[in-house]
Amino acid sequence: MEVEALNKVEQLALKKFRVYQNSIWRYLSRSMLASMFIGFGVIVAFKTGSFFYMEHSPLTYPMAAITFGAAIILISYGGGDLFTGNTFYYTYATLRKSMRWRDTVRLWCLSYLGNIMGAAAFALLIWTTGLFASTDVNAFLLEVVHKKMNAPVSELFFRAILCNWLVCLAFFVPMSMKGDGAKMFSMMLFVFCFFISGYEHSIANLCTFAIAFVLDPANFSYVGAFRNIIPVTAGNLIGGGLLMGVMYHYVNKPYFESDK
Repeated sequence: MEVEALNKVEQLALKKFRVYQNSIWRYLSRSMLASMFIGFGVIVAFKTGSFFYMEHSPLTYPMAAITFGAAIILISYGGGDLFTGNTFYYTYATLRKSMRWRDTVRLWCLSYLGNIMGAAAFALLIWTTGLFASTDVNAFLLEVVHKKMNAPVSELFFRAILCNWLVCLAFFVPMSMKGDGAKMFSMMLFVFCFFISGYEHSIANLCTFAIAFVLDPANFSYVGAFRNIIPVTAGNLIGGGLLMGVMYHYVNKPYFESDK
């Protein structure tokens, strides 16, 4: 059973909570790190994909999806506090009565704020490098951004639910595995599945939009960014909070009660 992994989820949530109690600035800094790590994944994915995109290759998205997995490895092993994962961790810990809902909501908001700050800082760093200034490199990224900003809101919402359900599983399932090699492989496999499926991740989108803004501000749509981010954030919250946090608490509650 997944009971042992769920104990780790609860302890991880409480560890994050203690960081916040110790220093709100450290908590925000950890949140900034997480979105910067996502930014590294975005850059390597679109940089790799651009080589195939310019040749109109069907391998464009598969190659980008494979390399984007670097982001989850960085977050898992490099530290960081990601809003999307927190929707699962804090929901579960709160249902276990280890945390209060008001603290959970506060931590969600702070991690989201830190993720925004990290995305903005990383985009500025990328802009200073000049590595994405050429249309040979940024055309793939800008096309994907355009599609994300113009997709139907209802579709974005449901894509986001599926996305964070899968992403939270990418962090949760390896908790039951032995050995870093198996853990990293499974994480990258789950992330490949979410990327190649076309699901929507709010923090990855924040990083991608921030990079698109510094690369091509004249053609950036603020309305399009908000009409994507709002439903995607709501969908991610449901995917992680309801389908992971609430569901795993419900289906495993009898096992915890039998231990009392």
